[in-house]
Amino acid sequence: MIADLECVVLDCPEPGELASFYRELLGGTVNRPDGRWSLDDDWATLHTPGGLVLAFQRVADHRPPRWPDPARPQQFHLDFGVPDPALAQAQVLALGATVLDEGPAGRGWRVYADPAGHPFCLVRR
Repeated sequence: MIADLECVVLDCPEPGELASFYRELLGGTVNRPDGRWSLDDDWATLHTPGGLVLAFQRVADHRPPRWPDPARPQQFHLDFGVPDPALAQAQVLALGATVLDEGPAGRGWRVYADPAGHPFCLVRR
């Protein structure tokens, strides 16, 4: 083993807003003091209850991905396990997510975009 995953960083136009979106989705603490990262208007973090840290970095000319457009690829995405995809969909839409692909009936996952345009999936556990 060479390294441990410490953090996943998402570029965005508004770090604090995106950190709050993911806090509502995953729980946790926004901008908890942590010597590994300094916090300012251009950087926010979310320490989740499971130990994962997400960071949000301001990019002035942020161009969100357009899934599945290869001219503006997703670059990465996050998968979140949920027991009830329909309930989880209603919850993330209320937080500001948008549906990118619900797929055919019975498929175990659906694709969404967070408020800054990053794709993520809700996957049936």
